[in-house]
Amino acid sequence: MSATDAVAAEEKVDIDPSTLNPLSPEVISRQATINIGTIGHVAHGKSTVVKAISGVQTVRFKNELERNITIKLGYANAKIYKCDNEECPRPGCYRSYRSDKEDNPPCERAGCGGRMKLLRHVSFVDCPGHDILMATMLNGAAVMDAALLLIAGNESCPQPQTSEHLAAIEIMKLKHIIILQNKVDLCKESACEEHYQSILAFVKGTVADGAPIVPISAQLKYNIDAINEYIVKKIPIPIRDFTSDPRLIVIRSFDVNKPGAEVDDLKGGVAGGSILRGILKVGDEIEVRPGILTKDNEGQIHYRPIFSRIVSLFAEHNDLKFAVPGGLIGERFIHILKCQLLYLSFII
Repeated sequence: MSATDAVAAEEKVDIDPSTLNPLSPEVISRQATINIGTIGHVAHGKSTVVKAISGVQTVRFKNELERNITIKLGYANAKIYKCDNEECPRPGCYRSYRSDKEDNPPCERAGCGGRMKLLRHVSFVDCPGHDILMATMLNGAAVMDAALLLIAGNESCPQPQTSEHLAAIEIMKLKHIIILQNKVDLCKESACEEHYQSILAFVKGTVADGAPIVPISAQLKYNIDAINEYIVKKIPIPIRDFTSDPRLIVIRSFDVNKPGAEVDDLKGGVAGGSILRGILKVGDEIEVRPGILTKDNEGQIHYRPIFSRIVSLFAEHNDLKFAVPGGLIGERFIHILKCQLLYLSFII
């Protein structure tokens, strides 16, 4: 047995899947159990609203920062809490923090004295809004349980990608949508009301018909607490299958090996995505399909599955012993040896 196999064997986890559910404290304390996409036209505030909720900047790559647009799928996790003091006024009693926040922090409202109760742990899939990146958006839509549709209040509605993204999630049969009328700080009240009516006309007869419309300013963090309340009250946790054989959909992957590294120095690969069913544990043996694709002399394509072992699991800032359906796994890929599944935030 190699050193890698020995480490994986030592860390192999015993867990009874029948005792878990998406809101079990031992689950949502470490991992998100629902995926929510942010969709809409370019520059309507999708990445900004994710940062306002989660505290995580999803625009990370140099070319994205230079152009101030999302090009690749962005991922971020957030914990959503509610104050246990019944006198704490809503929606301010709902707050969100990064995924590594403790599970029972004190309420920040002056003089409240209550404690925050963890209600949801959410993965956000931040989709690009540019028209040439629709394929990337559709890739992210494959793992969404719900969506936040961003519509800028200082532009006419609908814009091209607003319509296309809405059509895409309609095809994906996504039923739970919250519409965010963003940038209301840049509009007069009368203009906001007129824009609100145009949103109602736009979504009439679509999957978003009847969806709540929340006026916000993501930049100023205005009404972010209201978004948190709507996520808790209007987006149900999907029914998850924890007991079947595990299956994970890979959204992105990474090669973290140094170019020209010797075989003994290879660290393995990193796959990011979301578990569709079952539970993955450190030490589990896995099969990656389709795996390695080759083409023969006649042009026929053949594939060979890749067999490996999970050495580590991560959900954004949190290391995991096991991962459950919902949420994204991947992104922290240091110290992996053969295969590491990370919280996609999409993170996988």
